[in-house]
Amino acid sequence: MQAGAASFNTGILATHALAADGVSAMDRERMRSVAAFTAETLNTDHPMAFGADIVSTATGERLMRAVNRVGPDHDPSAHAETLTIRLACAKLGSGSLKGYTLYTTCEPCAMCMGCALWSGLDRLVFGATIADAGRFVSQISIPAKEVARRTDLQCVVAGPVEREVCVKLFTDPRMQKAFAMWKKH
Repeated sequence: MQAGAASFNTGILATHALAADGVSAMDRERMRSVAAFTAETLNTDHPMAFGADIVSTATGERLMRAVNRVGPDHDPSAHAETLTIRLACAKLGSGSLKGYTLYTTCEPCAMCMGCALWSGLDRLVFGATIADAGRFVSQISIPAKEVARRTDLQCVVAGPVEREVCVKLFTDPRMQKAFAMWKKH
């Protein structure tokens, strides 16, 4: 599959009870899955640490997944979360993702969290924190939970989940080389 290409594969996953922190064993499994999908880009011309997956909250069926395409698309808004939301909405023919959960390898920036809120997602589950990402690449350092707290739109934000797995995407030498190139532009 081409780096950054969306995947329309589906997989039915059973819904599991949430722990006290709002995270289930299935959330951890899904996060490992989106991290593995994202890691596939590390062997391409456009390595990426940012990936996202949208699944049905009720059934776990995958609706859409994608990675950040800011560089290849020359689009500063083509973050993994916004791109996955756009593609999912287009697939559904609706601007609403009510009934869906977004998994993302990194805590969303304010732009992406705003998009998640406006789309009506039920939940957002992130891996690495925005502070983790900020160690490697520029970030708007406003936590996703803070953005969600400042609105009347409803979306449960959970994370970090499988943080170490997701941080490895940022520390991989191939990604480090890409980050160095980004800083030159």
